[in-house]
Amino acid sequence: MPKPFPKEFRDDVVNVARGREPGQTIKQIAADFGIAESCLRNWVRHADVEDGLKPGTTAAENAELREAKKRIRLLEQENEVLRRAAAYLSQANLPRMRYPLVRELAADGVPVAVTCRVLKIARQPYYRWLACPVTDAELEEAYLANALFDAHRHDPEFGYRFLADEARDAGHSACDRTMWRVCSSNGWWSVFGKKRGKNGKRPGPPVHDDLVQRTFTAKAPNRLWLADITEHPTAEGKLYLCAIKDVYSNRIVGYSISDRMKSHIAVDALASAVARRDNVAGCILHTDRGSQFRSRKFVRALHGHAMVGSMGKVGAAGDNAAMESFFALLQKNVLDRRRWETRQELRIAIVTWIERTYHRRRRQDALGRLTPVEYEIIMTTPAAQAA
Repeated sequence: MPKPFPKEFRDDVVNVARGREPGQTIKQIAADFGIAESCLRNWVRHADVEDGLKPGTTAAENAELREAKKRIRLLEQENEVLRRAAAYLSQANLPRMRYPLVRELAADGVPVAVTCRVLKIARQPYYRWLACPVTDAELEEAYLANALFDAHRHDPEFGYRFLADEARDAGHSACDRTMWRVCSSNGWWSVFGKKRGKNGKRPGPPVHDDLVQRTFTAKAPNRLWLADITEHPTAEGKLYLCAIKDVYSNRIVGYSISDRMKSHIAVDALASAVARRDNVAGCILHTDRGSQFRSRKFVRALHGHAMVGSMGKVGAAGDNAAMESFFALLQKNVLDRRRWETRQELRIAIVTWIERTYHRRRRQDALGRLTPVEYEIIMTTPAAQAA
């Protein structure tokens, strides 16, 4: 079953179809973007329902219904926890630990997270107790962890030393080192944390080594990708584009457009690229040292797709020259052609130029006077047939 197209791509194609010029058909637009005509008509129909132009159930209404059912189910589980806990804790011979109750409720289908939240206990000590027999030392440390957790929940601004004082007032005895270890393993730190560096500092260290070394060649698709972010002003403000290019065919395999240059724009572009391509495991993604590409969210997404990261030097445009050349073409052919009044207007122009002109009409000398789409079809089909 083929992978679904990214939502951002579908919205852009629908906007192009709605704003098509007189005489331009849905079939022609679908061919320009490489999708089926029926698929595009379905997208337009769903978009009309979402915008209230046609009757039907919108995605927001479906999501609201799912959230309501989820909330009802959660309330039922919380009521069950309170009912069982009242009966369990009223027993005269009840041991001090509440973990057996958590285990019994989990066996009956109540999630551990719900039970721990209702009973106001930490989950980490419970899972340690569940995994192996509990010794007296581990039991005492679990009580200590609960006391530290309660103190941290009531006073999140306290560091581990203040939390230790609260735990000692509650009757627990342990050295500061033990208190620090328990807080460190569970991430119970002061909400103030450490002071951050000021603007104007040097860029942070790279999270990946430079695996490309300015050698922008690949023998097969999904072996080497390049990514970068560009911006352009409009009357409403700046618009940012994060694009990912496959060096093998110079095709833009994924992109994301936003009005803010945060880490999510890089994460969304990567998700868009992975959704369009198959077998991306082991692919090298080369970027500069921008904070978006060094963010934890982006590195986590990169590792989640089993891809390998690569980064160039600071201020060295040649380390990502192949991607800069694409942005230079975009600058001359779209961005600098005229003044853009709205972000939506510029967005449609960028998407149309990438999907219609650059991918399917602009021939490149490096590809033997073929377009990126033609090059992939011609060069990858024989290999697939031979396999």
